[in-house]
Amino acid sequence: MNTPLDLATGLQADGAPVLTVAGEIDMSNADLFRAALVDALVDGHRLTVDLTAVEYLDSAALAALFAHVDHLTVVANPLLESVLTISGLSDLTTVRIQG
Repeated sequence: MNTPLDLATGLQADGAPVLTVAGEIDMSNADLFRAALVDALVDGHRLTVDLTAVEYLDSAALAALFAHVDHLTVVANPLLESVLTISGLSDLTTVRIQG
């Protein structure tokens, strides 16, 4: 059974891509998340990954983020702050906590 996950791509005012994610990211849907990350990457722009509506992410989600860490900015809610910090992701890329 797949965990519900909503993925939407768009562009910021400056033309930089944004991937907005809602729900939970775990092993059951991490391949969808990984594919959405790859599809949203645009040469010459950092991808903003908006996780403010994500309630849970596991190691499969973190692995997908780490694979593209040099090209990402992550925006997350306070619930995810500890996992993004403990995993070391916030040491490798910009992580902004909102909410």
